[in-house]
Amino acid sequence: MATERRHDIDWLRVIAIGLLLIYHIAIVFQPWAVFIGFIRSSESLNGLWKPMSMLNVWRIPLLFFVSGMGVYFAMRKRNWKELVVERSRRILIPFLFGMVAIVPLHFLIFQSYYHLPSSYYAHPAHLWFLGNIAAYVLILLPLFYYLKKIEGGSFKHKIASYMGNPFGPLSISVFFILEILLVKPKTFELYAQTWHGFFLGILAFFFGFLFVYSGKSFWLTMLKWRWLYLGLATALYIVRLMVFELKSPGYLMAIESNCWIFAAFGFGYKYLNRPSVALRYLSQAAYPVYIIHMLALYAAAMFILPLELPVMMKFILIILITFAVCFIIYEFIIRRIDIIRPFFGLKRK
Repeated sequence: MATERRHDIDWLRVIAIGLLLIYHIAIVFQPWAVFIGFIRSSESLNGLWKPMSMLNVWRIPLLFFVSGMGVYFAMRKRNWKELVVERSRRILIPFLFGMVAIVPLHFLIFQSYYHLPSSYYAHPAHLWFLGNIAAYVLILLPLFYYLKKIEGGSFKHKIASYMGNPFGPLSISVFFILEILLVKPKTFELYAQTWHGFFLGILAFFFGFLFVYSGKSFWLTMLKWRWLYLGLATALYIVRLMVFELKSPGYLMAIESNCWIFAAFGFGYKYLNRPSVALRYLSQAAYPVYIIHMLALYAAAMFILPLELPVMMKFILIILITFAVCFIIYEFIIRRIDIIRPFFGLKRK
């Protein structure tokens, strides 16, 4: 288990980033979009927000879990210095480059659309996620390498045993509930550039590492009990929708979030853990697409929103154009021009 390539984790990363793009496009059609810096459609699609509200409690935490898992796999053949260099190349360089060269461009599109004075400045915007990951690596690296050092000892066996029952993984929700009680975020789903997002992210990042570290027992638990986790997540979402009008107490959202994620791990492990040509391509493309997607989204919105079309058609067209532009830029520029590949987290050829 320690040496095999986990294709399901790669697929979950790809799927999560794809859902992120659709989620961001859905924001364009919400009446409050402009207040968080998005171009807003004059016609709303309020019905979109019910399925989006199901996504928004677990889409970002899932990426943090998967990123922690990725560090475990990266450590297998690297000492701590090599890992710092590799993660800096993979995360820090694209983060800094994106702040000064990508984010300001979609800010300029926003300013142009609303006839605001043009101003250019460095800002993390949607790339805040990369800054958090870079910080987590540095903060948790000593602990991770200590755990690696004692990997053959009793601690790992105890963790593996604990993760072998369905309530073992579920019990980590206690830490996420404590985060909610201590940080007291106004909105659970507001992760970007908040202390809530930072502390929730470092918890997910750490436990993602610990899950893979614990070995196969965790994955067998996910596989065996995936329907339980899916049922719990669905029930908690229905309660959030029907009882709390999507504003459940934070402790319920924390449990719901983890249940969705565990269900994703279980179904992914069963159906997605196999190589494919599509995965090889998409796993390389996902990171650059994440970096440039807001630029493509804003450009598509500026072009499509003024047209006299049904609002649902506008939503579909913006999705299609955003994905198409992202993959055209990736395929014909980022992927093929060797000198710019490192700025998007890719190795030079």
